[in-house]
Amino acid sequence: MPDGGREPDQPGEPASDHQHAPAGKRRSFLAEAVLLFVVALVVALATKSFVVQPFFIPSASMQDTLLIGDKVLVNKLVYRIRPISRGDVVVFNGTGSWDPPVPKTNSSRDPLARIFDVTVGWLVNEIEALFGDVHGQTDYIKRVIGVPGDHVACCNARGQITVNGVALHEKAYLIPGGRPSQGSFSIVVPPGRLWVMGDNRPDSEDSRMHDCGYPSADQCESWDRNGTIGENHVIGRAFMIVWPPSRVRVLPIPATFAQPGLHAAGGSASSAAGQQGGIQVRPSAPYLPLAVGTAATVPVAVLRRRQVRCGRAAAAVWAGRAAAAAAAAAVPLSLVCCAGADPFGR
Repeated sequence: MPDGGREPDQPGEPASDHQHAPAGKRRSFLAEAVLLFVVALVVALATKSFVVQPFFIPSASMQDTLLIGDKVLVNKLVYRIRPISRGDVVVFNGTGSWDPPVPKTNSSRDPLARIFDVTVGWLVNEIEALFGDVHGQTDYIKRVIGVPGDHVACCNARGQITVNGVALHEKAYLIPGGRPSQGSFSIVVPPGRLWVMGDNRPDSEDSRMHDCGYPSADQCESWDRNGTIGENHVIGRAFMIVWPPSRVRVLPIPATFAQPGLHAAGGSASSAAGQQGGIQVRPSAPYLPLAVGTAATVPVAVLRRRQVRCGRAAAAVWAGRAAAAAAAAAVPLSLVCCAGADPFGR
């Protein structure tokens, strides 16, 4: 008999608990790791798709407000709360306005194929967008100058753009030395549309260059002859520069767009070679959504570990209670046996 009087496990008996412990711990660790990864991925996808998304600025069309290499955060929820406002810097999808419409394809008649496209296909596309650039994306970033019903014109006697007859004082955000516009235009923004312009007016291929009535328009297309973009194509409002660190700042709406005359006279907001304004803004590396997703795993991990500890503690308490109950039941039985009685009444 080994030291301590403990008999070794006999052949054919189940292995002791301490032999199963490493395998159990490994399974628990893997299950916990998979759970945390899934939670992080779901939270990151939800953040990127519905709350906020970072974008990278690859062109000079918004200088000096936004410089090449800046990374901005785009709020995707704000326009569910309020309408798009004049002066907002917005990211929008140019498909169907500044870029050709997506050609219609014959959708599959197979209901399973359609379900696959709107579920698994959508999820794959979102994960691809989360970890890299989207192929064929056509997103742009500009400043909203006119909302539906506004009469936007250039220029008055002082060379200023007017909205509903009210002159805009744009020195605060236009590139130094840049004029409000190099050519004249006049448009009443149609319902559901927006007139947008870059802050670097000499080097911005904006609504003017897509307006067939503009003198030097070189992007006039048959599917969008007035240069406006659809409100329903707006992805969100760029509200903050987050990179590089020296450029971190909030992007407020300039004071000139708060002039009372703009809102009193205007409509209501419903729900070229060498120019760089036509270069798309690109989704940035998804550090923020991934960071949010990773942060969300912390309380999950804590609760999971607490649950495990509580489960072990509860199991120990119940085992103790069961042992105590068994011992208590054995006492009267042993007394009866010692008295010479048959405990089963035989």
